[in-house]
Amino acid sequence: MTSDRKPEAGAEFSHRSVLLDSAVDYLVSDSIGKYVDATFGRGGHSQLILGRLGASGKLLGIDKDPEAIHVAEEFAAGDPRFSYFHGSFAELSRAVSEAGWEQVNGVLMDLGVSSPQLDDASRGFSFMRDGPLDMRMNPQQSPSAAEWLMYADESEIADVIFRYGEERFGRRIARSIVERRKETPIETTLQLAALVSDAVPKKEKHKHPATRTFQAVRIFINRELEDLETGLQGAVDRLAPGGRLVVISFHSLEDRLVKRFMRDLARGPRLPKGIPVTAAQEASDFRLIGKASKAGAGEVSENVRARSAVMRVLERIDNQQASPTGSA
Repeated sequence: MTSDRKPEAGAEFSHRSVLLDSAVDYLVSDSIGKYVDATFGRGGHSQLILGRLGASGKLLGIDKDPEAIHVAEEFAAGDPRFSYFHGSFAELSRAVSEAGWEQVNGVLMDLGVSSPQLDDASRGFSFMRDGPLDMRMNPQQSPSAAEWLMYADESEIADVIFRYGEERFGRRIARSIVERRKETPIETTLQLAALVSDAVPKKEKHKHPATRTFQAVRIFINRELEDLETGLQGAVDRLAPGGRLVVISFHSLEDRLVKRFMRDLARGPRLPKGIPVTAAQEASDFRLIGKASKAGAGEVSENVRARSAVMRVLERIDNQQASPTGSA
């Protein structure tokens, strides 16, 4: 999720994805396979995946951001192997069906907000740039962050900040928001950032006091964790034998959810003790591939956001290859 502004004022934002090469290395095992880039963004992963595919390979890009879909349209116009779906990866199974596929050889998810979204002040994701307090990955959906903060109960705001931001001063921040909105609506990013900074009594070194609150509100507004749970299940349901699910997370809440989901599938069914079962009944259809991976020092030095990236890989076992007696 690295990103660099082009020099012209108001220009588009370029984007190089974190863990780009290693993610695609894990993902693509068949040059004529069918793959899903479930978080298309600005097409960084998709471009490399297409470079690994042969003439018969297929790639489906999914994104809820209309700006990402504009880029996806250009990809589709230039490469018949690529198609796209405008929506959340929670709709992955539907997207695969609409592409006319039953199973896929791999699914990639690069979670969270992208660098172009963060760097564009008009999107309202960043507490470092002044802009409208929006935070919607799909601006066509409601409510915006500003709208929600205007009508939500103090207890709900506090719960969201604590649950999704793990912010211990969530109640103080929520109280300050409710008091401030009595006087004036909180409509810009810098308004909220300043309010949070004033409300937090103890500052963490090297971390802006609004970091956790902005993360929490963004996750809540976009239903990120709920969509992730649904999307993970949809991905494994569609994986063909030998297919892989590759997930890159950028904060602990995402990574814990992904880790638990993959671990439980790899362990197989948890049956009560004392029930007679065969080895086949105990076996899992999935396995973990390698250990959790992180960005290297070089990548982190180029982009500080890469330091929090964690990549995990799950594979649906191909029983025909795993056992010489396997049958179709």
